[in-house]
Amino acid sequence: MRTLLDVAGLEGASDAVRLAVLVLASRTPAEDCVVKVRTSELGRWIGLSASYTASAVVPGLRRSGVVSVETEEGEYGEDIGLKCRVLPLWAAQGVVGHPLALVKKELATLQRLVEAVMAPGWSHRDGSVTPAGLIGTRTGRGAATDRLALLLLVLEARETGRVWQCGGTVDTRRGRAAATVARLLGRTAAAGERVLERLEAQELVLRVRLKTSSGMPNRTRLMVPAVAAAHGRTAADDVQEDRAEGLGPDFSGPDVTAGPSEVLETGTEPQVSDVLVADEAGVADPDVAAALHTDHPHLVTPVVDLSLAGGFSGEGRGADGRRPGRACVREDQAVDGETGVAGAGSSVARVGPLRGEKPKEAPVDEQEQTGTVAAGAGARLTVVGARKTQQQGRSELPADLDLRVALTPVAWLWKGLNRWQQDRVMEAAKLELAQLRNVLEWPAQAPSVMAARLTSRLEETGGEALIARPFGWITHRGLVRRPSCSDVRCDDGVRLDTGVDCDNCVNVLHVRRAWRVRVAIEVDQELPGLETDARYREIEARMRRHAEAEAADFVARQAEAREREAQRAARAEAEARAAVERERAAAEAAARQAVACGECGRARSAGLCETCDHRRQTEALIGEAGLLAAAWSADLTDPSSVAAVTAEVRASIQDAIAAEWAEFQQISDPAVLEAAGSEAVEDAAAHNAFLTAESAAAEYRQQALAMLGRSEEAQAEARKAYATELAKPWHQALPDSDDALRAATEAAAKAQTGTAEHLLAVRLEQLHAQARPELRPTPWSQRLPGLAARPLHDDAPRAVIA
Repeated sequence: MRTLLDVAGLEGASDAVRLAVLVLASRTPAEDCVVKVRTSELGRWIGLSASYTASAVVPGLRRSGVVSVETEEGEYGEDIGLKCRVLPLWAAQGVVGHPLALVKKELATLQRLVEAVMAPGWSHRDGSVTPAGLIGTRTGRGAATDRLALLLLVLEARETGRVWQCGGTVDTRRGRAAATVARLLGRTAAAGERVLERLEAQELVLRVRLKTSSGMPNRTRLMVPAVAAAHGRTAADDVQEDRAEGLGPDFSGPDVTAGPSEVLETGTEPQVSDVLVADEAGVADPDVAAALHTDHPHLVTPVVDLSLAGGFSGEGRGADGRRPGRACVREDQAVDGETGVAGAGSSVARVGPLRGEKPKEAPVDEQEQTGTVAAGAGARLTVVGARKTQQQGRSELPADLDLRVALTPVAWLWKGLNRWQQDRVMEAAKLELAQLRNVLEWPAQAPSVMAARLTSRLEETGGEALIARPFGWITHRGLVRRPSCSDVRCDDGVRLDTGVDCDNCVNVLHVRRAWRVRVAIEVDQELPGLETDARYREIEARMRRHAEAEAADFVARQAEAREREAQRAARAEAEARAAVERERAAAEAAARQAVACGECGRARSAGLCETCDHRRQTEALIGEAGLLAAAWSADLTDPSSVAAVTAEVRASIQDAIAAEWAEFQQISDPAVLEAAGSEAVEDAAAHNAFLTAESAAAEYRQQALAMLGRSEEAQAEARKAYATELAKPWHQALPDSDDALRAATEAAAKAQTGTAEHLLAVRLEQLHAQARPELRPTPWSQRLPGLAARPLHDDAPRAVIA
């Protein structure tokens, strides 16, 4: 990471841009070095909002010249999809010996490290939750700086969790730990101290100051407990190692002091001299003093007689614990966290007197304000620099019975959490209990199943005493389900609902073993005589290819399943909409049907009963028939001629209707007609008149087309079409052949019919323009015996244009 930042030249860039470069580098694939990520997802990784990432971080990446960014713009021009390539990593590919020429496994390790430190956490569709990293929940102002600092500290930490601090002269008011953080970030010591305080408040880093047997403050150690826990160690282990270090004569850094019977080769005067030491109230560490004290053994019995110490501070001290001569006058002041050597940077938990003064127990509230960390049985170390007082957690388990049963195995760890951590643990436990209830056959068993899971996890860890960070262990390891296969009921290879071994895991293992045997047989057949190592490598390569094919097939099947699910959802939604539309149409039809007839007043006729509708259509057909007859037989310029023809046609159709009705009455039984009622008789008469008028109108139309087809215009068009057809090239060779004559005759008939239809349409349009609606004919129903005439509405149609 440091190499990438140095090579990229990002020392002047913002912390958000630098962190974004590291995140993109960790997600870089080994194949093409192209990272595809959404702006909002990149913002979640660096702890910033999507809008700020799009407006500040992405432009900063472009300006840096380190990352090439191609974007897919959204609706308002914002950067939605990012296609990034970290240019130093891409340029280093294939360059032998380049520090950034990372292979696939190194990139995978880098990605896992970044995920463990700052992964934002995810909620999957199956209900499972991938928890966030150590600082994954830190968002907002300064989040990118804190994440970058923690990542760099993790990289600088050793297996014990201890960070090698910077050497040389540092700001005495801030301390060497703050200077180390500041130099990692390229910031001032004040900024480094603020970052370090925020990390300490989240219990992500520790500043531990050890005590000597005489009560003098020793060096401050900067530690990352998560790194120590990852290597199976705790902060107490490093403390013990440091104590043992103090007994030896070896030198370990710029702040090394001389051991017993040795002379410090620094060329400085001893601290206890004839000259008073200058005011050094601002000294934060013994490391930066002009004259250095020696390292004393901590809380152990010295193996060398103190009489042989030969000039070390504290020699000649009596049993009353008085101070030696010429000690600094500042040592008489009480330690209040603001003045004095111990007060310059928060001291250890049982801090108090200097030199040989009798220690005094600190109040409980002071211990809580400084913060503590367990360092073994009976020992307590103080976390330095925590200014904010943490709210003490509840000592009792939650009142909810299910949570109490589920968290009983970790009751001791629960007491060590603060109020905020306990609330987060309760939320995680409730979520996991809800998932268990969905899986188990008996939902009431969920608390006991979770308690069994926590008990099993504690046995794996080795007990509660070995857990250095209770909150992280409970939320990231204890409560989380660890499936060994795709079955949602699987947890560490055991069925949650039955408690027996998972059959699916057994099947998966059996299939994998069968494939390995099959691949081994294929390798022996295709490549006989291979050495053992070469044979093993070939088998592993083929198994990897098979696993990749299975993974691709699984992804494809998942995509198909999601597509089918989306199609089913779309069909269900469409069916629901159709059902709603059908119900609405049925309601509208029922409402329309309930309306009475507007002409006769018959109830439930949808505004117009069938009888009145037939009467309207009959009148329209009679008018149409009259116009059709007048189109070819009357003088269109003489209204009286047109009126005479239409009246004649109307009388003819009315006579036909009357004749049809008389015939209907003759063949019908009067008793049946009387029993049917007047409404049924009227319906029958109206329907009979409609059929008669419809038939007559069709006949008049055919007659009009035939007569207009004999007109001069139609004949002329027929002759032209006949001649045109015979003049076509394919008929020139045999113009008198049967095919040519037949084609010419068909063309002429078609032209004649088309001309007749055109003439009829034109004449009907002219007749409609000349029609006078005030001349209303007598309704045909008045000529039917036994029926009373009904007036038509004013808006009833008089004729229909063909």
